[in-house]
Amino acid sequence: MSRESQPPPDERQQLYAELGNEVRANQRATDVVDELMTQLLGINRTDARCLDILDQHGSMSAGDLAEASRLTTGAITAVVDRLERAGLAGRVPDPKDRRRVLVELTPKAYAVATELMVEPMRRLYTPMAERYSDEQLRLIIEFTREGRELQERHAEWLRARLEERRAADA
Repeated sequence: MSRESQPPPDERQQLYAELGNEVRANQRATDVVDELMTQLLGINRTDARCLDILDQHGSMSAGDLAEASRLTTGAITAVVDRLERAGLAGRVPDPKDRRRVLVELTPKAYAVATELMVEPMRRLYTPMAERYSDEQLRLIIEFTREGRELQERHAEWLRARLEERRAADA
């Protein structure tokens, strides 16, 4: 948007506020969906986050899963144990190095995800997404990606503040 086509400053601030409110409301709605999914699956939020990482990135070592989820390797061992007991993930030999073990989703995990998330959300999102041009969809993807990257940077900043607080309290 060129400067000439931008709304007046007051209107622009209003648009920023509205956008911020919608992003926050979207985060809360996602949080509710995540909580309901964990209840239906009988797992906790950390376990669900790890399932989501495995679903998005595929099988990985426990160490890689620990890094991606920002958990300790000890915590990941407990997560994988719980997910195995629930029948949602399993440990399998790495086909490239039989000495290594990978964590991967089970067919049950994929079936449950398809039933509870993929198919219902596809039915809801497809009619909405079809209203947008490819160019508009690329813009939405860019905005969403950059927003995620901002959140990740802010999380790092918050972690640093937390470490400073812990150091001051020690």
